[in-house]
Amino acid sequence: MGIPVVAGATCVCTMGTSPGQINPTNQVTIRMGGKPVASITDCAPMSNVGSCGMCTSLANPTVAAATAAALGVLTPQPCVPAPAGAWVCPGKVRVAGKPVLTSDGKLTCAYGGTISILNPGQTTTKI
Repeated sequence: MGIPVVAGATCVCTMGTSPGQINPTNQVTIRMGGKPVASITDCAPMSNVGSCGMCTSLANPTVAAATAAALGVLTPQPCVPAPAGAWVCPGKVRVAGKPVLTSDGKLTCAYGGTISILNPGQTTTKI
């Protein structure tokens, strides 16, 4: 079972070039180490799931257009996550009845990448 993800956690996308940040906003009452715990519904682009640097997926229209303009040379463009649903966590952990995002969670991007947790933001609380 994973470690609960809290504010300040980092994520990484298989199609991105650098880590992004997780910012929980869907609940503020459950805290670990003084930080809000993320829920599986904290998946809004940019407000919950930050940019992962530059996107390299040709399924992303901006990358495809820039690559076509460069005569087929892959031309990464700024990442704007496009989550296709909520986070999926194998353990389905709940705290106070709310589904918690854990370090083993995955989020599918509509542009073909898979977003996973790089650092949960804390290491002391395990479920």
